[in-house]
Amino acid sequence: MSTEPTPGQQPRPLARPFPRPGRLVDHAYWELNIAATGTPEQVKALGDLRRLPRPWDPPTCTHPDLRLELWVWLDDVVTWINHEHIWDTEAFLPSCWPEHPHLVHDLAVLADQRRRAGMANTSDALEDWHRYALPAFLDRMKDRLKSHCENGHQPWPSASRHARHSSDPHRRQRIRTYKNDAGLLSPEPGANPPSSPHLTIVHGDVLDSGTGEVLD
Repeated sequence: MSTEPTPGQQPRPLARPFPRPGRLVDHAYWELNIAATGTPEQVKALGDLRRLPRPWDPPTCTHPDLRLELWVWLDDVVTWINHEHIWDTEAFLPSCWPEHPHLVHDLAVLADQRRRAGMANTSDALEDWHRYALPAFLDRMKDRLKSHCENGHQPWPSASRHARHSSDPHRRQRIRTYKNDAGLLSPEPGANPPSSPHLTIVHGDVLDSGTGEVLD
């Protein structure tokens, strides 16, 4: 069987490498590795570890340049998955994936797991990614998207329900329900009151009296 390309066809690799993240995303991963394996001095130099950006959880990447670089990397990952792992159009990741928050969250985790699997010293993690992580992601995607975006992005079918859920009357009703439930509880004798942050209800809003933050 000839392996020569047909006339006009450019030779291409049989398998394309997984996209590498950019410098800022790579630095975020480097800091997280220091937090996990560094010396006490190195860990201390990182400051509050809870504030470290975690690329698998995009909202934690709060610097604009880092966030933009993360989106570019995930876009490369989507293109790579579609080319290297998808054959049938039913499982093709849509180009409108940034318009679907569930795909954004899932893809960030999927990309992180594939990155780490490719860096492992054995093939075990990569086999798990092929066998479990990727198929599970594709199944969730097909279950949630159905056929809505096969011919271009479609508006969110649940937008009106979300607006109703988030509206002020419904939100206040839920808060009253929470408050009524909490009022049924009696503290155990001798129990100390909860330490800060302390949550209170102010005009129907849940307020953290320690920080002054209004919680959704």
